[in-house]
Amino acid sequence: MIRKRPSATSLITTTRNQDWQSSNNEIMDTLFLKLGGSLITDKTKVERVRHDVLTRLVEEIAQARRENPALRLVLGQGSGSFGHVAAAKHGTRHGVTDAAGWRGFAEVSDAAARLNRMVVSELLLVGVPAVSLSPSASVGCVDGRIQTIAVQPVQAALAAGLVPVVYGDVAFDSVRGGTIVSTEEVMMALVAEIRPSWLLLAGETTGVYDLEEQVISRISRANYAEIEAALGGSRGTDVTGGMASKVQSMLALVDAFPQLAIRIFSGLEPGNLAQTLLNPAEAGGTLLTASTLNE
Repeated sequence: MIRKRPSATSLITTTRNQDWQSSNNEIMDTLFLKLGGSLITDKTKVERVRHDVLTRLVEEIAQARRENPALRLVLGQGSGSFGHVAAAKHGTRHGVTDAAGWRGFAEVSDAAARLNRMVVSELLLVGVPAVSLSPSASVGCVDGRIQTIAVQPVQAALAAGLVPVVYGDVAFDSVRGGTIVSTEEVMMALVAEIRPSWLLLAGETTGVYDLEEQVISRISRANYAEIEAALGGSRGTDVTGGMASKVQSMLALVDAFPQLAIRIFSGLEPGNLAQTLLNPAEAGGTLLTASTLNE
């Protein structure tokens, strides 16, 4: 099934809370998890995987699934020093107009897929039935924005007890020819149909920091103006934006889907990922929610 994705602002008006509530039993068992590219790769070096970190993270995912067999998980992984470096070299995000650009488009696709295959292979080694779903084959863009996405493969994978794995990838674009879609953009596009209760973003840091480098425990529209100045960029090469862009897009998402909660947390601390998967409401890091909840 191909779904056309409305803009974040239109999602606010077109999504009904009762629709979300009606499938609440399904929602509560479904989590979205993103392993950040800077977490599983060294973004300051070309195509350098942090094998020790990746190995531990997949083991923690396996542990969480053993402790909660009902857990339904959609996994996304950033492209880190694989896709981002290649994309920056070729300028793919901004469009593809000639043969050299299309060659670069193909190289970016190859680089992103290589890292994805490593992640999926590591998951399979620890007993997690992961299956790769390439966004380049399922996403359609218009001027850099996702407009359509094939949801049925993700739904079918979940129904079969599999863990679908998506990632930052190239995408065909009716205006730009080709472009880049980030892992978070893909996962955001899937939220409307899969309806997860949580979107968990595992990265290098313990959360979002304020100007005194203290973790901000919660962010919503109500306090965003106060913390906006503290938001900086990502370390290393990232063609899809830094922390400020991430927080803004995540707030737009929870505004559109008020029942969704988002947590930004550290994946570097051993045991933290498993604990967060098992009890995201009580985990550490930064919680992003709609302003209408508990304000």
